[in-house]
Amino acid sequence: MNDVMKVAATAIIAAVCAVVVRKQAPEMGLVLGICSGAVIVLYCTGAMISVIDFMDKLAQMGGLSPAVLSPVMRTAGIAVVTRLASDFCRDAKEGGLASAVELAGTVLALLAVLPLMSAVLDMLTGLL
Repeated sequence: MNDVMKVAATAIIAAVCAVVVRKQAPEMGLVLGICSGAVIVLYCTGAMISVIDFMDKLAQMGGLSPAVLSPVMRTAGIAVVTRLASDFCRDAKEGGLASAVELAGTVLALLAVLPLMSAVLDMLTGLL
């Protein structure tokens, strides 16, 4: 809970500062938003590492191979990065670019999950 409060406080302070700065220099408001977003993501790195370690432990306990878990983790990472990038593009009033980022993220997520889909297809073929 304490971490969420820190992230929320950072975001609110950065948003207020960006609104004030944006009146004088719109590009600086965007830079402030990007930098504060990067700080928040870096702050969450420890939590992300803990989640990845737990997923690895869970996979070992369940007997899952890394080939199954890796595509899922990659897809989640692609989703997070795509969301952040498209939101920043929208903040910069570049809606078309944001849509292109979202499309690229979708295609790359599908590409990342192909090995898992292939393994499922092989398993189904083996059952028939």
